Amino acid sequence: MYVGECQGHGVRTDFEMVHLRKVPNQYTHLSGLLDIFKSKIGCPLTPLPPVSIAIRLTYVLQDWQQYFWPQQPPDIDALVGGEVGGLEFGKLPFGACEDPISELHLATTWPHLTEGIIVDNDVYSDLDPIQAPHWSVRVRKADNPQCLLGDFVTEFFKICRRKESTDEILGRSTFEEEGREIADITHALSKLTEPAPVPIHKLSVSNMVHTAKKKIRKHRGVEESPLNNDVLNTILLFLFPDAASEKPLDGSSAVDNNNPLSESEEYNLYNQFKSAPSDSLTYKLALCLCMINFYHGGLKGVAHLWQEFVLEMRFRWENNFLIPGLASGPPDLRCCLLHQKLQMLNCCIERKKARDEGRKTNTSDMFPGDVGKAGDQLGPDNLKDTDKEKGEVGKSWDSWSDSEEEFFECLSDTEELKGNGQESGKKGGPKETASLKPEGRLHQHGKLTLLHNGEPLYIPVTQEPAPMTEDLLEEQSEVLAKLGTSAEGAHLRARMQSACLLSDMESFKAANPGCFLEDFVRWYSPRDYIEEEVIDEKGNMVLKGELSARMKIPSNMWVEAWETAKPIPARRQRRLFDDTREAEKVLHYLAVQKPADLARHLLPCVIHAAVLKVKEEENLENISSVKKIIKQIITHSSKVLHFPNPEDKKLEEIIHQITNVEAIIARARSLKAKFGTEKCEQEEEKEDLEKFVSCLLEQPEVLVVGAGRGHAGKIIHKLFVNAQRLTESSDEAAAMAPPEEELKRVSSPEERRQNSVSDFPPPAGRELILRTTVPRPAPYSRALPQRMYSVLTKEDFRLAGAFSSDTSFF
Repeated sequence: MYVGECQGHGVRTDFEMVHLRKVPNQYTHLSGLLDIFKSKIGCPLTPLPPVSIAIRLTYVLQDWQQYFWPQQPPDIDALVGGEVGGLEFGKLPFGACEDPISELHLATTWPHLTEGIIVDNDVYSDLDPIQAPHWSVRVRKADNPQCLLGDFVTEFFKICRRKESTDEILGRSTFEEEGREIADITHALSKLTEPAPVPIHKLSVSNMVHTAKKKIRKHRGVEESPLNNDVLNTILLFLFPDAASEKPLDGSSAVDNNNPLSESEEYNLYNQFKSAPSDSLTYKLALCLCMINFYHGGLKGVAHLWQEFVLEMRFRWENNFLIPGLASGPPDLRCCLLHQKLQMLNCCIERKKARDEGRKTNTSDMFPGDVGKAGDQLGPDNLKDTDKEKGEVGKSWDSWSDSEEEFFECLSDTEELKGNGQESGKKGGPKETASLKPEGRLHQHGKLTLLHNGEPLYIPVTQEPAPMTEDLLEEQSEVLAKLGTSAEGAHLRARMQSACLLSDMESFKAANPGCFLEDFVRWYSPRDYIEEEVIDEKGNMVLKGELSARMKIPSNMWVEAWETAKPIPARRQRRLFDDTREAEKVLHYLAVQKPADLARHLLPCVIHAAVLKVKEEENLENISSVKKIIKQIITHSSKVLHFPNPEDKKLEEIIHQITNVEAIIARARSLKAKFGTEKCEQEEEKEDLEKFVSCLLEQPEVLVVGAGRGHAGKIIHKLFVNAQRLTESSDEAAAMAPPEEELKRVSSPEERRQNSVSDFPPPAGRELILRTTVPRPAPYSRALPQRMYSVLTKEDFRLAGAFSSDTSFF
């Protein structure tokens, strides 16, 4: 829309316009508009120069949903029957529920026509869209189509904002026991210490837990229970596949290392997202909670499943069953805290199991991360590390008791310790220690011998350091930091940090009677024992060794620890890792998690799963723009999720990005289905069509090669024909006729000419540009350009003209 005038050098152009809501009948076609144009020019010449015309008609296609949208809503009932429905546990849904492409706009253009060549009036028109030399297509995308994956993740994210605890959601009555309330499963132990009005027969915690479980079932009718038993059992079997067999497999804790995913970058996304490996229990749990939240009982269902999960964890701890789907070893700090807690519980179960069975622990139960006790060995000295690792394999835990302070030692042994331990520690003389029997030896350390008595140096059986989760490490570092910088604080800090060192010294002394600190350092931290070649009195070259400078500092921690260490083998030392206490801590931590906390813990896993799903679906479609967006999502997510408490706004952004990608892929699928790219027999045609579809996704308007006669053009024509047949025919059978038959019916050129009117609906928009060059205002004026543009739609009629006149003599 424009109005005004332009003054040039001897030329004036007037810009005028008309804008009406309703189109006057006489101007709906070319002949009426030509009349207006000519009268506006008011040219004095009698044979008027021919007017050049450009016409563009736009056709809109809307009726295609019933034919072409392939997405089926997921079949929720099929899950319970154990069939593979639209969804399985552990698989995320994907796709749009409605057609993400709402309309197709076809613009047919005749760029160069001359007045007189074509007829277009209220009775007859020559403008057949099939004959138009130029076709271009736009698609109109549905605004925010409902996408399954996006909804899934968004709904799960909403749980993060809930405040209720599990008890509040499931109702207090669940834990009422004979009229008295148990506040929480984890406080069940306190019942043992309270004066009990009634004698309690069964005192084990598990009995209380299981009575609580029975009460839940008793108090809630089958209808009331948020999750029905079939769904619950299906999920628990999916999470704990080992429960199906009579006896859980010993190796169930180890993740299958032959998994082809394991090496790929997709599998390792969990490092960047701080989630959990995609074959782990934590990851599966996140997906199950997501599914329950969406399809089976919402927040109540989530609380119910979590409660069952915590009960299962306690059952496994008490019965020494390893938790499946977790890599063995200490907690992996690259994963989310919940995953670390479960790994910690598994460590506790491993230790308890090994102790209870009184057997030698398997290699698989060891901690591969624990290489060497001092972090500063050099390459060639690493021999010691491997030996030491072997040391951790063959330990006997036979005489370990469940309490950390109890020891069962024979009297003479204790006497010997009292008599010789301290002296040998200080003086280390061979005579005093000769009476001590070596204990807790693993094997000989190469060719090394003790410096003072020439005995071979033995590697002792040692305790492993306690595994820790990141919150425990943080807690420990806070405690250490609070000790301050005073001498006393520093000393205390060193004592706290050297518990492991002291234990190893005691084991070493027990295995090597008559040893000195130098012997220990040579094995434990070879870099701190410096050997030099010197010439003795006789003139021979000999190796002379001494401790490094840091070991000679007065009141050095190592020297102090060495003096206080007694020769006690690992199996009789105080435990560095109290598995009973740590397991109870973890179980308490799990039991007090609210659904909101749980959702926050598991959201990285859900985002991880969603990104993998989007990647998998994109691989099928191969859309280059989507590849870029996925890369951006991954970098964005890894920045956001690495912080302990990411902001909600940032998390929403990530979820929004994932939903966008899903919508783009759904659009690509919708267009591919409509244009039948899969049905093409000829490779060349298929490539052209695929290219055309990808352009439609990324560009605002795409030119159709070959217009109505090209391959894409024929398909668009067919789409319009089918839509027209549906609207025209009231006969249902005709409406349901397959598209192929319809095409046959209009395939011959003669028939098409007769039917051409009904092949396409009336144009939704008509645009015309009329141009000519004439002298104005007098016959002897300069010939100047005149132009008029008009647009006609249902509720809009607009004319915009630019008429130029020569101002030389006027």
